[in-house]
Amino acid sequence: MKAGISRYPQLEYACAFLGLRVARFRAARSRHDRGASAIELAIITAIVVGLAAGVLIVVTNVVNNRKAEINTNNGQIP
Repeated sequence: MKAGISRYPQLEYACAFLGLRVARFRAARSRHDRGASAIELAIITAIVVGLAAGVLIVVTNVVNNRKAEINTNNGQIP
């Protein structure tokens, strides 16, 4: 088990799920099974898009909070 992940069971589940999907994708690619690899690739792509959306939300919130702090401090960064 990786250090630090065991405190977050949702993250551990997501890593296991993604690992299983990647393993199935690689196995399908080795068998030249185009249909299965397309489905697996679509699932992996959906997960990556979800993670990117999460990062976008976090960055937007941080920027908006810092903007509010700068506005309340007359342009001085705390």
